[in-house]
Amino acid sequence: MDPQELRKQAIKDRLKEMHSLPALPPIVSKLNTMMEDENVTAHQLGALIERDQVLTGKLLKMVNSSFYGFPQRISTVSNAIVLLGFNVIRTLIVTSSIFEFMQSSDIGLWEHSLGCATAAGILARRMGIKNPEEISTAGLIHDLGKIVIRSELPAEYQQVQDIVAKRQIPMREAELIHVGLAHGEIGGWLAAQWNLPERLVEPIRHHHNPEETPTFKEPAAIVHFSDILIRAVGYGSGGDPWVPPLDHNAWSRIKFGKAQTQEVLRELDEKLTELQDFTMEIHQMSTPGK
Repeated sequence: MDPQELRKQAIKDRLKEMHSLPALPPIVSKLNTMMEDENVTAHQLGALIERDQVLTGKLLKMVNSSFYGFPQRISTVSNAIVLLGFNVIRTLIVTSSIFEFMQSSDIGLWEHSLGCATAAGILARRMGIKNPEEISTAGLIHDLGKIVIRSELPAEYQQVQDIVAKRQIPMREAELIHVGLAHGEIGGWLAAQWNLPERLVEPIRHHHNPEETPTFKEPAAIVHFSDILIRAVGYGSGGDPWVPPLDHNAWSRIKFGKAQTQEVLRELDEKLTELQDFTMEIHQMSTPGK
C-alpha cells in the first residue's frame, strides 16, 4: 500500500472510534431488522418510530419543511414513510442527532445544508427524477464529512482552517493537503458505514467530482450543482468564501437552458424565504430555555 493510501487508512481507523458525534439511535437496528421482512408495512414501521416522541417530532418537523415541499401537512410517521420512502426516513433517523449537533455548533453549515437540499429538490422535480426526495436528502447530508472532521479530528480541522486562511484556497484543497482525505470522501465513507443506500452515498462522496461517480451520475450532478448554486446565492456558509468550480460534464446532464435556470432561481428564492422561518424555529427549539 502506497503512503497516501496508508494515510487514508489511518484516518479511517481513527474515525471508527468516533467519540464526539452522537451515537446512532438504537431504533435504527430494529428498523433494519424489520425491513428484512418483505411483508412489513409502513404502519408497522411508523408505529415503532412513534414510540420515540422526540424522534417523531424531529422527523415530522423535517418532512414538513419547505425543502421537501409537500402541499399538504404530513401528520404521521407512517404517512411520511409512504410519501418519502423508507430510505429517506431511515437516513433522517440516522442523521437526526448529527443535525442537532450541527444546529448547536455550526448554524452556517446547517443553513447551507438545508439550502442545498432545497435546491436539489427543485432541480430533481423539474428534471422529472423519480423519488426527488431522495435527491433532497442527499443534498441535506452532502457535507457530512465537514462535521466529522470538525468534531473527530479537531487538530486537523484547525490546521485546515489555517491553510484556507493563509493560502486563500478552498477547504477541500486544504483537507487534501493536511488530512489526505477531503470531506466528500469522509462523508461518503461514514454514510456507507451506516449502511445508507448507494444512491445517497455516491452523491455525498462525489459532490465535488460527480463524473467520477460509478453509478449514480445524475443525482451526483444535481447535488454538485445545488451546492454551487446555494453557495453562489450566499445562503448559509460552506466553511470558506469561494464558490466551488462547476463540472461542465455534470452540468450537461442537467440540461437546463437560460430560461429554465432563471425559473429555478426564482423558485429557489421563494423557498429560501420559507426556509429562513423553518431554520429559525428549529434553532429556537434546540436552544435551551426556548
